[in-house]
Amino acid sequence: MTAFLPSPTVGALHLGPLTLRAYALCILAGIVLAVWLAGRRLTARGYESGTILDIAGWAVLFGIVGGRLYHVITTPGPYWGEGGNPVDALRIWNGGLGIWGAIALGALGAWIGCRRHGVAFLDFADAAAPGVAFAQAIGRWGNWFNNELYGGPTDLPWGLEIHEWDQSAARAVTDAAGDPVVIGVFHPTFLYEFLFLVGLGVLLLVVDRRLTLAPGQLFGLYVAGYPVGRIVIERMRTDEAELVLGQRLNVWTSIAVFLLGLWIIWFTGRRARRTVGADPGEDEPPAPARRDPDSSQDVG
Repeated sequence: MTAFLPSPTVGALHLGPLTLRAYALCILAGIVLAVWLAGRRLTARGYESGTILDIAGWAVLFGIVGGRLYHVITTPGPYWGEGGNPVDALRIWNGGLGIWGAIALGALGAWIGCRRHGVAFLDFADAAAPGVAFAQAIGRWGNWFNNELYGGPTDLPWGLEIHEWDQSAARAVTDAAGDPVVIGVFHPTFLYEFLFLVGLGVLLLVVDRRLTLAPGQLFGLYVAGYPVGRIVIERMRTDEAELVLGQRLNVWTSIAVFLLGLWIIWFTGRRARRTVGADPGEDEPPAPARRDPDSSQDVG
């Protein structure tokens, strides 16, 4: 008998009139972890312990809106195509968040929060980067619960069994005998991305502890690092996607974001060298003295 990894047949918990979707719970768990870790790391950089909550509200709200907008714009079929329902674009609990939109608008929200609460944005971005990677990793388990975003067929022992899925009911479709309908065994791209993101988050923590970086360079490393794995995984996925010059749109987006990350690393390094010994500019609040990365208060 061929070995494979199982998938859930139910993706929601019903508590009377309340429905808790596993996808939403995974996203929420990731956000909680990211905020906690960013808070610890921001405090170690000299800021008050409650500052992270003031900024996180802006970042999370903007990030969710941005993630949903990117998904709806790049995957319009279920909402605006034949048989689509535009109202479903608002049903974020059914799944569908584009990470690129979440990062872009999430960063904008964080910048607004930083400006309002006197935090240097680059300090915040560096503090948040590892936690964001871990949050993405946890969020990928929402795709597992939804039996979605898998790769091509495989007979490898870690292949993932996928069921025909009823998205509105958040459960597998059943046959006449009441058994879940299995459509096949496929590459678990959600698991590949989970492992890559955990590795990326750990790498960011190690680099931050071992190397002396200019403010913003750790964030740049995250921005450049994530697309490296995403390009590989994106090319494995078989879900419907917009194509540009024969490639999935997210592949081209990943290439653009990778280049942006390299630019951030270069620009923030150059900016730090040019401002050594200079007074902080008026365009950004002065950062508190950064503590030694080896301090016992720095979990990063």
